[in-house]
Amino acid sequence: MSVSADRARRHTRYFLNWARSAAPVHLGADVDMTRVEEHRAAERAREEAGAGGRRLSVVTYLLYAAGRVLARHPEALALARGGLWPRTVPLGDVAAKLALDRTSADGERVVLTAVLPRMDTATLTQIQDAVDLCRGGEAGRLPGAAAVRLLNQLPPPLGELAFRLGVRSPRARAQRLGAFAVSSLGHRAVDVFHSYGGTALTFCAGRVADRAVVRDGGRLAAAPVMRLGLTFDHRVLDGAAAADVLDGVVKQLEGWHGDLSGTRGEPRDGAGIRPTRTGDRPRGPLGTSP
Repeated sequence: MSVSADRARRHTRYFLNWARSAAPVHLGADVDMTRVEEHRAAERAREEAGAGGRRLSVVTYLLYAAGRVLARHPEALALARGGLWPRTVPLGDVAAKLALDRTSADGERVVLTAVLPRMDTATLTQIQDAVDLCRGGEAGRLPGAAAVRLLNQLPPPLGELAFRLGVRSPRARAQRLGAFAVSSLGHRAVDVFHSYGGTALTFCAGRVADRAVVRDGGRLAAAPVMRLGLTFDHRVLDGAAAADVLDGVVKQLEGWHGDLSGTRGEPRDGAGIRPTRTGDRPRGPLGTSP
């Protein structure tokens, strides 16, 4: 590894060192994505026919489903604070931290993130707009990228201190890391993985692949299945509560036939749904963070 590549990943090391205080526990479930895939195919067909459809990513459906479910579980939208006097602090906004595989301005492959607010009310179209903006913008010019570059350029002791100060308060933590995290490796032959995104809950999506499922009456059939991992911070939640959240997200995705209104015709608020800055400024359309 070159010196420049090592420097480009310093912000990731600072995050990992900071995250060691968490108590991550991992759950997993298989999700029958038949109805989601049918909805995606219908939208692609409408797009190709010029009828107003669009291409939608699996991550967009996961963000939508998780936002709706977590709105019913405010206990999961919190963080652990304190050492001698431990306490749980609520975060409020149902904001998601989306992990992005990007290339830095120096040509190095790095992980950046964007925080997407109001996942409990954002429509499917609005979420896809935000995901496209995150994935398509030039990494070196994204708002917040300047803060990541500064972290990586500082001497390591100062860079790590700056990172810790930047996520010290609950408000700053929510702005930079969100209230829950989503990561996907579904574009590769990855079935299962678990990661910790610095939040009480981190959803980890593998690929969607045809697998054998049991239908009504014990009939075997092939269906598109996604293996969904959930990492929860045991300092904030117990296993039963985390399992309730995972179960709710699975049911939301598997029952998508009853929730097709998320693609068009919905009212937008004045600002729309856009990722918040998580780097050099606390406000703005898009942000990156370790």
